[in-house]
Amino acid sequence: MSALSNALGDLPDPVFADLYESETAYLLVIDLPGVSSETLDVRTEGTHLHIEARREKNLPMEFRYLREDRPLFLDTDLPLPPNVVAGEADGSLDHGTLTLRLPKREGTDETTIPITTGEKPGPAAET
Repeated sequence: MSALSNALGDLPDPVFADLYESETAYLLVIDLPGVSSETLDVRTEGTHLHIEARREKNLPMEFRYLREDRPLFLDTDLPLPPNVVAGEADGSLDHGTLTLRLPKREGTDETTIPITTGEKPGPAAET
């Protein structure tokens, strides 16, 4: 399981997230009801994805809180998989659902390293 997938399990209980993978990208879907584009900041910082979201609540004046379980803030750093091309990521927010497409690097960074031996040809065996 990837570090990103593991980190999603550490999100606060009221935050629901799905992570999908294709050959070319990861798709991260997070439910953030009450969050607008003005109260959302999503950015990559090095090898992490930083998400800061604020939900605005309007409590009617004649009411008071008896119980409050919906957090006002989400401020989290999630590790990006090593093959993500952060500069090409894109996202959308639709009715409180944040969808982030994190493209994968094409190919691999794998390079074959030629290995030489330190062995020198020995003298021919005498018969």
